[in-house]
Amino acid sequence: MIIFDLLKKTMLTGIGIASMTKDKIEELGKKISEESKLSAEEGKKLVKDLLEKSDEARKNLQGQVEKLVKNAMKKLSITTREDLQKLEKRIKKLENLVKKIERSR
Repeated sequence: MIIFDLLKKTMLTGIGIASMTKDKIEELGKKISEESKLSAEEGKKLVKDLLEKSDEARKNLQGQVEKLVKNAMKKLSITTREDLQKLEKRIKKLENLVKKIERSR
C-alpha cells in the first residue's frame, strides 16, 4: 500500500508540475518575445511551440508513471480492474452453462 501511495503522490505531483509549467511557459514566452523584440505572431508561435513540448513531456511522464504502477501491481500480485472484468465474464459464462445443464435435466 505504501508503494501505491508513493506512486499516486508522484503522479499527482507530476500533474501539478505540468500545469504550473504551462503558466511559466506562457510567462517565459512573453518575456522572451518582449526582450527579443519578436513580432506578436512570432511570440505566439514561440509560446505555442513551448506549450506543445510541455504537453508532450507531460504525456510521456504520465505514460512512464502508468508503466511503473502496472509493474508495481504485478510485483505485488495486486489484481487489476481488467483482471476482475475477465473473471466476471468467465463466471457469467459458467453460470449460463450451469443453467443450461439444469434445464436439460
